[in-house]
Amino acid sequence: MKIFLLLGALNGFLAVALGAFGAHGLEGKVSAKGLSQWEKAVDYQMFHTMALFVTGLLMSKIQTGLLTGAGWFFLIGIILFSGSLYIYAPSGIKTFAMITPLGGLSFLIGWILLGYAVIKHF
Repeated sequence: MKIFLLLGALNGFLAVALGAFGAHGLEGKVSAKGLSQWEKAVDYQMFHTMALFVTGLLMSKIQTGLLTGAGWFFLIGIILFSGSLYIYAPSGIKTFAMITPLGGLSFLIGWILLGYAVIKHF
């Protein structure tokens, strides 16, 4: 439980810092498409930061490996999805763009596990 709350706090901090960097540090240095990709990375990191918090809070109510799995898949998704876009947006290296869907898949698995845990235990 505590780990996902701490990871949520860390990712919340990083999402705000990276969002500010994108808005102020990348403006005029990358294309409009690159800025849009950066913003998408920040948005999805923040959405899934909230998912980490929800997961951690739910773990205080119910004990199931489904929630643990959901939390780790949310974190993996942040790293793969947002992380790959943070590198791809300013660099344009297409290899990183090919990693992004794996992060999206991780997010989906996390949401499925979270939903199943709620259905099963509430």
